[in-house]
Amino acid sequence: MPRLFARPLSMTGMVRLQVIGGGKMGEALLAGLVSSGWAEPGQLHVVEPDPDRQQAVAAAAPGVSVSAEPAGDAATVIAVKPDVVADVLAALEDAGVGPVLSIAAGVRTNAIEAGLPAGTPVVRAMPNTPALVGKGAAAIAPGAAASSADLDWARGILEAVGTVVVVEEADLDAVTGLSGSGPAYVFRLAEALRAAGVAQGLDPATADALTRQTLLGAATLLAESGDDPGLLRENVSSPGGTTVAGLAVLDEADLMGLIDRVVDAATRRSRELGQ
Repeated sequence: MPRLFARPLSMTGMVRLQVIGGGKMGEALLAGLVSSGWAEPGQLHVVEPDPDRQQAVAAAAPGVSVSAEPAGDAATVIAVKPDVVADVLAALEDAGVGPVLSIAAGVRTNAIEAGLPAGTPVVRAMPNTPALVGKGAAAIAPGAAASSADLDWARGILEAVGTVVVVEEADLDAVTGLSGSGPAYVFRLAEALRAAGVAQGLDPATADALTRQTLLGAATLLAESGDDPGLLRENVSSPGGTTVAGLAVLDEADLMGLIDRVVDAATRRSRELGQ
């Protein structure tokens, strides 16, 4: 079987971090690391075997080196689909590797450690797609050989595109169900609000604009006020008013129970995929 990734480059000392996988999340990390000052473009290397994606990454991240070859002995972010991880680990084992941060969904830390030289520090993370606009939420969990310094290293990378919390690996399935899949739940809500506005007579463009700004404003208020979500809800719920009438329908439909079942289903599926 042909190798997916080519033989390692000799770039010792030149690369502060290599990102294996030139997809959208890899692009987001590169942009965040450069804009935050974490690294200069010339200190970053992207490993991507697809020529079209190589060109796209090079255009999006000027000054970053891009090729099909991993850099030897470099700190590494694994940002590929789960079915490619085994090929990545084989390439890293050939190249030699520093600490590893994996954002490959569902791939357990022990599986990554088993494919790397013994004692390689591995940190596993679950980010989410708002990292593409610098507003991500990520959780990280240490592997067997990862030290507090390795966790700080991984945190620094992901903080370039959002916020980071540290959890035990056993909690990453719940993180996946809540924040990993969570943006899709919000987007579904946006679809529903927009459609409901149109059903009440608004033209689609107006309904779309109001939906986007309402969600942005509410999320910003939630993030910046520090207030409990329940208090914020009460602040806009005048007795006998329009908001109370709408919330009564949500309560009758057991929205809280529904969301609990949604997150539970996604969490259970994450556990299944990691088996």
